[in-house]
Amino acid sequence: MLRGLSFGIYFYWYLFKITPIYFNIKKLKKLGDKEAHIDAIRQISHRWGKALLKNAKVSLTVKGTENIPDGPVLFVSNHQSNFDIPIFFAALDKQIGFIAKKELNKVPIFNKWIKVIESVFIDRDDARQSLMAIQDGIDLLKNGYSLVIFPEGTRGKDGVMQDFKKGSLRLAIKSNVPVVPVTLKDSYKLFEENKRLTPGHVDFIIHEPIRTNELSKEEANNLAEKVHDIIESAL
Repeated sequence: MLRGLSFGIYFYWYLFKITPIYFNIKKLKKLGDKEAHIDAIRQISHRWGKALLKNAKVSLTVKGTENIPDGPVLFVSNHQSNFDIPIFFAALDKQIGFIAKKELNKVPIFNKWIKVIESVFIDRDDARQSLMAIQDGIDLLKNGYSLVIFPEGTRGKDGVMQDFKKGSLRLAIKSNVPVVPVTLKDSYKLFEENKRLTPGHVDFIIHEPIRTNELSKEEANNLAEKVHDIIESAL
């Protein structure tokens, strides 16, 4: 209980500490300096993620960084924990936003940070809003921003993968960016398993990219199943 409270205080203290960077990111976007904008997001996200994991006493092993292509990509991952977002920040020295569930838009201050790093909130219970969110994600990818999506739609709190939501990889196919499958292993043990913040170790495995612009129509139709199997193979 005390560890969770201490981490919560640190979480918000750090966000307040980096408020000037938040406004700088907004300024760079307004100026239209895309390269500097993307780099500013990359730097602060990576630093913030590593700081959060250090505070929570979470160690991380990252494998396969050589598989990350230059330019915008869609990272597709299994989802085990509320820690998965900071884990991605800590693991990747690359700009990333998220296709994030609508509930995160209700978290004070954090919701503003998720927005400013070029993320999209999605309401999976609202078909019309979901389509609009996916289109917003496609636009971001086409404009050079990388995204992360958790196609299971919810956390697999026991470490077992669930099926991907239908059409979840339309983002990559419509934007012609590479798909990079990622396996998160044991992040559910950090909180979900014991219902309290628990120190632990997470493996972050980056698989070889799939070039969506080289897929046949049949391969594109089966992409979600293929990526699911690749991610699951490393669990």
